[in-house]
Amino acid sequence: MKILLIGGGGREHALAWKIAQSPLLTGLYCAPGNPGTVPLGTNVPLKDTDVEGIVSFAMQENMDLVVVGPEAPLALGLADRLEKAGIACFGPSQEAAQIEASKGYLKDLCQEHDIPTAAYGRFDAAAPAKAFLSTMSAPYVIKADGLAAGKGVVIAEDLAEAESAIDDMLGGRFGAASAELVIEEFLEGEEASFFAITDGTHIVPMVGSQDHKRALDGDKGPNTGGMGAYSPAPVFTPEIQQEVIARIIAPTVKALSDRGSPYCGVLYAGLMIGADGPKLIEYNARFGDPECQVMMRRMQSDILPVLMAAATGKLAGQEFVWTPETVALVVMATQGYPGSYAKGSVIKDIEKAQARDGVEVFHAGTSQTDGQLTASGGRVLNVTAGGATGRIAVDRAYDAVAQIDWPEGFYRRDIGWRMLQRETT
Repeated sequence: MKILLIGGGGREHALAWKIAQSPLLTGLYCAPGNPGTVPLGTNVPLKDTDVEGIVSFAMQENMDLVVVGPEAPLALGLADRLEKAGIACFGPSQEAAQIEASKGYLKDLCQEHDIPTAAYGRFDAAAPAKAFLSTMSAPYVIKADGLAAGKGVVIAEDLAEAESAIDDMLGGRFGAASAELVIEEFLEGEEASFFAITDGTHIVPMVGSQDHKRALDGDKGPNTGGMGAYSPAPVFTPEIQQEVIARIIAPTVKALSDRGSPYCGVLYAGLMIGADGPKLIEYNARFGDPECQVMMRRMQSDILPVLMAAATGKLAGQEFVWTPETVALVVMATQGYPGSYAKGSVIKDIEKAQARDGVEVFHAGTSQTDGQLTASGGRVLNVTAGGATGRIAVDRAYDAVAQIDWPEGFYRRDIGWRMLQRETT
């Protein structure tokens, strides 16, 4: 099969790494890809938001399947255009992708179909939004309605901070993405992520994981796209997985089908596991980043048959096989992220990290400049490691990080702390 993979981050490098292992693969093309995907296939100089360019290339090269990594091209209708062109696509339609592209759309769907989630309100003006705060208690959760690269959420500890966040978002902080906002009840518990593949009717469960969204140790600092992850997540038990599928995933798949927009692709459920059971925080219409990277490391089976089956409505009977080992991931980011940061710093000795036992380094924000590997993004490297226990996996990951020569980078030093705490009690 000839595969076109859309995207150029760490998630896409991990997907390319896994797809390249398939005996069914005859050619892998990454648009735009990154330096890490070069040994795995052919990088194509197309932006992931260039819908017409992607469709033209897929038709020209007779691609068997297009796999969409990031959310932006889905929100722009890439899957719809590929379908019209007769090309199979792993990724939802523009309508179905609204479960991520509009938080208000998702909350309304949950309310309509009794999917457990936080109480909420939707607003496009500051005065009623601030009035709604008086019906709630701190902390307050303020979310930009649209896509904001994982940064459009503020958890305000007091009323003044919440009102400031409302003014900031509605004032244009995230452009059109924050022209409307959602205010939610703060949910108590422990966050986890769960992924499932669907063709709009059938569901193939994946595995649970946990990530670290805050920039600094101790879960301090601003929200980021994710500073680390691990799988399996001890809090996400088999019993909780069954409940999530029955009460959250399956009703969502049915609701979207009933609306005439059946969902094809991966459903990424961000969950809060609390005293009342799991509740949905949000959906993403694509693999999580960095959760995808740890899942690809744990996946023992061939991913291509499942992706193609989902894209062609033939998912029944498919399943994944997973290694029981733990995989941990440490994100190395540029100093200043998630705020402003400089580009172009030189990164050395990745090969030393890669040579460590059980380690795989995925590129997230790198470029080749004059023969040197340089940082071109906020989150730059995803250092993953596997082991028989969480402690072994985490220690291996940090040992690999220590081999990399990049003074301009930083990383959290407490990845996996919840998992490790459970291992020692």
